[in-house]
Amino acid sequence: MSQERPEGASSPAAPATLSADGADTVGATVATVATLLREPGLPPMEARILLAHVLGWSRTQLITRDREPLAPATVAAYQALRARRIAGEPIAYLTGTREFFGLTLAVSPSVLIPRPETELLVELALARLEGCTAPRVLDLGTGSGAIALAIAHSRPDAQLTALDRSPQALAVATANAQSLGLASRVRFLESDWYGALAADVAPFDMIVSNPPYIVAGDEHLSQGDLRFEPADALTDHADGLAALRVIVAGAASRLKPGSWLLCEHGYHQATDVRALCSAAGFLDVFSERDLAGIERTTGGRRA
Repeated sequence: MSQERPEGASSPAAPATLSADGADTVGATVATVATLLREPGLPPMEARILLAHVLGWSRTQLITRDREPLAPATVAAYQALRARRIAGEPIAYLTGTREFFGLTLAVSPSVLIPRPETELLVELALARLEGCTAPRVLDLGTGSGAIALAIAHSRPDAQLTALDRSPQALAVATANAQSLGLASRVRFLESDWYGALAADVAPFDMIVSNPPYIVAGDEHLSQGDLRFEPADALTDHADGLAALRVIVAGAASRLKPGSWLLCEHGYHQATDVRALCSAAGFLDVFSERDLAGIERTTGGRRA
């Protein structure tokens, strides 16, 4: 049973203690998960992602340990990332990781951040590889390796060749392959599209690509996350179809008869890419819509 203090009497001072990580726990000035997540300026989900990254905690731990005092160094590290995010820097670059097709991939400003809509390309590829034993797949413009690694992970019998002209991107992709235990089945080559492939290389069972397809000067290049991503991975510095023309034109000679070419492209480019595929002699040319209803991926089958 509690006893009331006489009116006007002061409360005893809270004892000063230190947490295991050295944080001062006196009074209400202590920084905790709860107090940091209440700060305005970021959407709650983004704040939780950044704080979990700094602490090395799971989302569940953020909930169950939300009143634990945090060390000043931890708070400072979080506030630094928070300021960068408020300035527009992508979450994926701040944490150094991105989830794609169930895989955790390392990313850096040297590579395009994998998008959920690109998972459609992987799904279409896997569906068309059904019934193909030990398929050999070529990924053009691999970036972080997302598409190649997702296919390799889903098809343990597949062998992938992944090309990119950026050595920095290839370093990221190679590290991802190693961390996922896929390095023995994915070969990375520095190449400007087909350039590094030997003339006598055996034809592939499939070619996939998510090339740069944003038109030069498009206003989106100066907005949002795109401001921080490598320009060469976003735009062909031309009409948005330059890379796709090269890919489609060179695909048939590097595919087995009856094999598929699948390419991601911009929201307004499906008609043009279908025309490119048809003009190159591909059969069963189609475009598939993403979850937003946008024709996002186009493909065709070599005669």
